[in-house]
Amino acid sequence: MKFIKEKEMLTAEELSSLHEKYVKNNEQTILRHALSKNKISDICFVNESEKNNDFKFSLEVKTLPICNQKQSGRCWIFAGCNLFREIIAKKLNLDNFELSQNYVAFYDKLEKANYTLSSIMELLDKEHDNRILSHLLINAVGDGGQFDMFVNLVNKYGLCPKKAMEETFQSSATRESDLLINAEIRNFTFQAQKLFKDKKYEEIQELKNNTIEKIYNFLSSCFGLVPEKFDFEYVDRDGQYHLEKDLTPKSFFEKYLGEEVNNYQSITNSPTKDKPYYLAYTIDYLGNVVEGKKVTHLNLPMERIEELIINQLKDGQIVWFGSDVSYYGDRDSGKWDDNAYDYLSAFSMDLKFDKGGMLDYYQSAMNHAMCITGVNLVDGKPTKWKIENSWGDQRGEKGFFIMSEDFFKTFVYQAVVNKKYLNENEKKALEKELKVFPIYDPMGTLA
Repeated sequence: MKFIKEKEMLTAEELSSLHEKYVKNNEQTILRHALSKNKISDICFVNESEKNNDFKFSLEVKTLPICNQKQSGRCWIFAGCNLFREIIAKKLNLDNFELSQNYVAFYDKLEKANYTLSSIMELLDKEHDNRILSHLLINAVGDGGQFDMFVNLVNKYGLCPKKAMEETFQSSATRESDLLINAEIRNFTFQAQKLFKDKKYEEIQELKNNTIEKIYNFLSSCFGLVPEKFDFEYVDRDGQYHLEKDLTPKSFFEKYLGEEVNNYQSITNSPTKDKPYYLAYTIDYLGNVVEGKKVTHLNLPMERIEELIINQLKDGQIVWFGSDVSYYGDRDSGKWDDNAYDYLSAFSMDLKFDKGGMLDYYQSAMNHAMCITGVNLVDGKPTKWKIENSWGDQRGEKGFFIMSEDFFKTFVYQAVVNKKYLNENEKKALEKELKVFPIYDPMGTLA
């Protein structure tokens, strides 16, 4: 028997009954009074959780000082730079060093614009409300990204020290520049579809080239000129001064990293019916560098992901990872713990349910990338994790955050580990043809 239900209106009798029950409930009255002057999260905070969130860890990787992405969504670039600067700093015996996040972001925006425009050109025969085309237009060019997109950028353009291309106001506060770039892309689509209907194909290509030129000029004005050559000077831990002259971003990258950046694999925990574990997959229309490697994920059980992360930490290397940090957190104290907020007792409501269900029903998805620098192990099992964030050193514990194990298992969706830690079955899964999911798949979100 089919379930067919027509929309129901809320009647005056129902509303009167709800009101009468509410005003007779003393607990609701107390809540209403408290909420009139306080945040919901403050009212629901569980003070007893503090005893489990001390910044002490049994396994820790010492890292360089905290960075600050400021008013931008470049967390994945900062996390990528943080991962690889540790390798360079170790080679050069440095105790303070930053790569230029601005340099990577400049080319990311340019490549994303080209990738998006090229994708739109494949869809000009579609209506504007086609699901794929509308997704491209709504999201267009933003600050977010994936680890494989970072690798594609540095393989093509290299890297440079922060001094070679410093931050600008616009690189650190990207809202306005994103608005203008995306307006240009949407205007291109509007004009190109009219040209397509008139079969003026050469004019479409010319329009695309002009749009790219506008965006390049705009990015140069906002983010600054990218360095063609630079001198690299530094003082190491022993007080020795060094100077390397006439480097390029490519020569700097090849000298200190090169193929090392290609040794890492994205692993995900997506417990949804369409993604069995040990499946390697990609997301259609997700990328930045057209000719670059496809964004590739290997779906694994959470227990295995934690094991791989811990193995890398034990070898003294931090781990790039992606999480949903929308809930159960205090950005000032730097703590993410779902046991620290009790919404159920107050409202009979909660922010979390089944992890796969939260992905499928748009309740949760990865939205922030950081680095894992430590873990606390009790009887070999993790109880909390130390996180290197990129929100400056005024938040958390001098910029470091803590994640409870429960939060970690529920809201961490992706990590990146060196391929040498994968077992043979996992490596074989990566050799198979990639399953392709649509652009609007929840694992296609950008950090």
